[in-house]
Amino acid sequence: MKRILIYLIALICICFSIPIVFTKEFAQRTYSQETVNDAIIDNDNAQNAENEVQQSTYDYKTYNTIKLLHTETNEVEEVDLDTYLYGVVSAEMPASFEEEALKAQAVVARTYTLYKIVNNDGKHGEADICDDSACCQAWISEEDRKEKWNEDERENNWNKIVNAVNSTQGKIITYNGEPINAFFHSNSGGETETPVNVWGGSDYPYLQTVATSGEDAYSQYSSEATFSKEEFEEKIKEVHSDFEVDFSKDDCIEIKEYTDGNRVKTIKIGNLELSGVEVRNIFGLRSANFKVTVEEENIKFEVTGYGHGVGMSQTGADSLAKEGKTYEDIIHHYYTDVEIENM
Repeated sequence: MKRILIYLIALICICFSIPIVFTKEFAQRTYSQETVNDAIIDNDNAQNAENEVQQSTYDYKTYNTIKLLHTETNEVEEVDLDTYLYGVVSAEMPASFEEEALKAQAVVARTYTLYKIVNNDGKHGEADICDDSACCQAWISEEDRKEKWNEDERENNWNKIVNAVNSTQGKIITYNGEPINAFFHSNSGGETETPVNVWGGSDYPYLQTVATSGEDAYSQYSSEATFSKEEFEEKIKEVHSDFEVDFSKDDCIEIKEYTDGNRVKTIKIGNLELSGVEVRNIFGLRSANFKVTVEEENIKFEVTGYGHGVGMSQTGADSLAKEGKTYEDIIHHYYTDVEIENM
């Protein structure tokens, strides 16, 4: 009987011990899984932090001040980046344009500025960039810009410019993590151009030919240029002394090839074959998108668009904004496979 009582007590103890053992094991397993989860989260955060460091190559504070060369005086001025961009956007795009178009211009101008700084070839000496639109970007001071506006428009126009820059502060356009060479122009005439058809060399993958609807509404960007036959010959001979042409022949001037952007690629004039870009430069045309007619006494050019046609069209940006597109939409329309990131 005594032995049975001992077995019974032992069985009761075992029954009480089993829940304690399993509870402890479960607690240990739960704690271990939480530790693993924490480790995974920490690892993800560390990876994200590493990625952020890799992506944030350009610190806004580092480039917060730029050295601007004033070409008229040859003086170099240190300017706050955003203050500089106020001057660029107000010089490059009409303040009457839609706000989203102005924002797109601000991001494009910021990107172009950063690209110039990072890829500075020393052509401006100690300066990062100049205020000449034929070389870098146009720029105008707040005082001079306001002087050019009607008095009742000044404050509203300037506030639109400032808001466009401030509301996109730090935003730049990148391709493969690097700021792009963000070309832009006034009016594409309906289709933009690839750089190789303008400057030769190799193309940028993010600068492709794209179409924009609505640009024909900006009729002020179409133009005509007429030259007497004598003037016409003289201008070409200034560049090509061996030039000869017989205007009595039907094919004395003949466009041989167009670019993907519908601009003149190659044109035969007399004994020469010239690029459309060269003809544009010789005669000071607004664009290489032109038609040419031989009249009785004159040579007449009918020109569509304004500018080299590469990158963002400013009137195209305004047209897209009128359709309800955001500045991000506009940028992604004109620049292929790019990202909009913070500096």
